[in-house]
Amino acid sequence: MVNKAFKYLLITLFIVTNVAFAQGSDIVIGQNYAIHSNAFNKEKSIQVYLPKNYKSSNKKYPVLYVLDGKDYFSTAVAIQTTLRVPDALPEMIVIGINLEWSKRRDIMFNTPEKFLSFLEEDVIAFVDQSFRTSNKRILFGWEASGFYASNILFDKKQLFDGVIATDGAYSDEETINSFSNFTMPDNKILYIANSDRDIYYVASSNEFSKLLDKTKPKNLTWKYQKFNDEVHESLPYLAMYHGLKYYYHNFDSLIYKDIKTFHAKGGMKYLKEYFKQRGERFGVSTEIADAAKNDLIWLGLNRNDFKNFDYFMTEFKEVLSTKRYQ
Repeated sequence: MVNKAFKYLLITLFIVTNVAFAQGSDIVIGQNYAIHSNAFNKEKSIQVYLPKNYKSSNKKYPVLYVLDGKDYFSTAVAIQTTLRVPDALPEMIVIGINLEWSKRRDIMFNTPEKFLSFLEEDVIAFVDQSFRTSNKRILFGWEASGFYASNILFDKKQLFDGVIATDGAYSDEETINSFSNFTMPDNKILYIANSDRDIYYVASSNEFSKLLDKTKPKNLTWKYQKFNDEVHESLPYLAMYHGLKYYYHNFDSLIYKDIKTFHAKGGMKYLKEYFKQRGERFGVSTEIADAAKNDLIWLGLNRNDFKNFDYFMTEFKEVLSTKRYQ
């Protein structure tokens, strides 16, 4: 009788333990912070994602600031954790900035200077003091936040190096012309996305694009891209991904579709210059990346082009000592 009772106890414990285990645990992608805002004289919440290698490194990281963070913070984190990081994109700190949905338009359109003070003196100041940040900042905005973000890029304070504005973007000609007179070390990057199916704001994006074509502002590298399969609410993920790819257009290792393209682009001279400019812009090595060397060697091999295969094997003989070629 005792043995039978003991057996029942073990079975019960097994069931309880496995049910408890099956309940799972939370998946955490970042942390919430409550910061005091001097601009608004109240507590404001932000979300913070740190790269997975943050604690084990001494690196300083660029920062992606996401307006309407409660909706698009997770999108930015997904891009950071899944889409060829740190090869196509560098590891980044992601900051989600939250505004009450019903008040966001009023805050950004009716009190833009107050919101700019909030970004600069409260959010950016907190982030730079609390985390290892580089001096590179990108701002993402959708819809009303897209209009605000595109104007911030032209502001004299120059808080951001790049802006991704989707389903809403505009700035007037006077502001753009004033921006052309600013002195800055590097061009600012602006990426605008919309769709002909965005019945609300595609007209303003089209007009903004025409205005940029007309004024040709100095200090600005920009692109307007349409995704006409999308609608107003479905574009933000694509816009953020392609916007980051555009900002980091020369961060990825150079990959050619064929050897003819390699020679047409300028061959080894162009390859060396590409990685020199890449290194100077992003503070990384100016040497040709091993990934680029490997791709060219394997391109010659897979195209049965022995002449170029032999050339690349000779030119990049130092990579032959890596495990890949053992």
